[in-house]
Amino acid sequence: MPIIVGAKKALRQSKKRYLLNSKKRLALKNLIKKFIKSKAKDDLSLLYSAADKAVKSGIIHKNKAKRIKSKLARL
Repeated sequence: MPIIVGAKKALRQSKKRYLLNSKKRLALKNLIKKFIKSKAKDDLSLLYSAADKAVKSGIIHKNKAKRIKSKLARL
């Protein structure tokens, strides 16, 4: 456990960020699963924007987003 006040704050921040990022990552995975089942054009555009937002916020790498888009566009 951290002793210094700044280290305690950093630990709180990292826990909070971890929870938020994992929720966003899970939401992206659920969108992918939903698209694979339905294969609707509307879901594809939602998926593209969700992947771009995940890249912007640093949740996934930009190349991973490109792989996701490419894979699902081929479907």
